[in-house]
Amino acid sequence: MARKRTEIQAIRSDVAIYPIGVAAKLLNVHPRTLRIYEKEGLVKPTLVGNRRMFSADDIQWITCLRTFIHEEGISIPGLKKLLDFVPCWEVAGCPAEIHERCLARIDRAVPRTLHPVGDVAARLEAKEKDKAIREKPGQKKKRQSSV
Repeated sequence: MARKRTEIQAIRSDVAIYPIGVAAKLLNVHPRTLRIYEKEGLVKPTLVGNRRMFSADDIQWITCLRTFIHEEGISIPGLKKLLDFVPCWEVAGCPAEIHERCLARIDRAVPRTLHPVGDVAARLEAKEKDKAIREKPGQKKKRQSSV
């Protein structure tokens, strides 16, 4: 009886396969550093149960983050603010041929409000609405004193 041959396919770069310890070793950082990046909202690992799993794209993005922080001297709060206004490839100065093929690129600067694709005016209006929502002061709960 002949065995059926199966083809081996490469894992896509967006599949989360690295637990936090392995990802930390690949990046030569402490796992706590990755937790800090997650807490700050700079990276969103996939949660499998209660374990953080990172993809190859996440590893590449964290490498870029560390370049911004350690070589360019941009603080984490500054980087978060900067990424709200421009995509990562503009911050890093990546040429078009690189950022078009980069699977780890991050563009948080796109509007989150729904708008028709291709309509530049609607996109700008949506972006302004998003900006206004972010800047709107939140209602704070009053504290009741126990006195």
